[in-house]
Amino acid sequence: MPGARGRTGVLRTPHGEIRTPAFIPVGTKATVKAVLPETMKEIGGQALLANAYHLYLQPGSDIVDEAGGLSTFMNWPGPTFTDSGGFQVMSLGVGFKKVLSMESVGVRNDDVIAKGKERLAKVDDDGVTFKSHLDGSKHRFTPEISMQIQHRLGADIIFAFDELTTLLNTREYQESSLQRTHEWAVRCVAEHERLTAERTHRPYQALFGVIQGAQYEDLRRQACRGLESIVGPGGSGFDGYGIGGALEKQNLGTIVGWCSDELPDHKPRHLLGISEPDDLFTAVANGADTFDCVNPSRVARNAAIYTPDGRFNINVSRFRRDFTPIDDKCDCYTCAHYTRAYIHHLFKAKEMLASTLCTIHNERFTIRLVDQIRDSIDGGYFDELERETLARFY
Repeated sequence: MPGARGRTGVLRTPHGEIRTPAFIPVGTKATVKAVLPETMKEIGGQALLANAYHLYLQPGSDIVDEAGGLSTFMNWPGPTFTDSGGFQVMSLGVGFKKVLSMESVGVRNDDVIAKGKERLAKVDDDGVTFKSHLDGSKHRFTPEISMQIQHRLGADIIFAFDELTTLLNTREYQESSLQRTHEWAVRCVAEHERLTAERTHRPYQALFGVIQGAQYEDLRRQACRGLESIVGPGGSGFDGYGIGGALEKQNLGTIVGWCSDELPDHKPRHLLGISEPDDLFTAVANGADTFDCVNPSRVARNAAIYTPDGRFNINVSRFRRDFTPIDDKCDCYTCAHYTRAYIHHLFKAKEMLASTLCTIHNERFTIRLVDQIRDSIDGGYFDELERETLARFY
């Protein structure tokens, strides 16, 4: 057991079990970019996460529902997650695309927006009005609409609609936002109950509440206790919890630990948006069970490769005549069949296969690392694995 919080377990869903800790690869638009769903199964993916915001805009949650739900639509046999869309509504809405910094630099400012960008999202107590990043059309998300979209998408695990803040927001705004997110969570539980009763032709979907509070211990603990106290009109509450929002990398473990101490032991905890090796060890040691991140696939498309000896770019000249695998100890399809020189050539030739082969490798690297972390908890050698892995990688 790493510390007092690290643990292993099993999440049971209508589409199968997830052994935890587990890394959940991100298939934003019902696909992990450049990789077949069948391949994701072959490399050990236990579940995939898709994004409610993107699927709402294209092709539309009604089409996914008509297809039989997310798993059927994308031909993925295992469990699925969808996030609420709250992150994308806010991050795209203020011009940051898909990245919000894990550093609290600069002055506090509640009108956070990327330089030279127009604000596309406006928050009020009822919900968020935003413009589509695709065509500029106007849309509205409320807790109820987010639940309706996610029920139509049909993922096994869905998340309550929350307001995303940044590390640049003032303490006063963080407090008001936390209260707003709590009130939205109450509405999400009620709407989830209503839709579950109405949609008996679909399997039950587990609803996770999302914990905000930025870097403030009292707000994080308050958020946890608040979400745990919510009971819907039919008597149900949250089935698990997502730890989200703004946090500094160096405080990741501390913040996850605060939440783990407050949350019930029998319910799962999902940490949104991490995949770097040091973050994975820190998150698990402090009680996180599952995590998702786009990074392994995103950096792969830019020629960045993960290996036990660190990350490197395969499109640089020194790999032009390197006829060895990316990693001769890796068991992925790419390392079994292709050389660094060939993949280097694919990037230089701008061939799409480059993205496929590198994504397969990076996703396998991350999935396998978390599998090793899980085994190390059961085997009692977590600390040793962490020391050896991080010393070699960094």
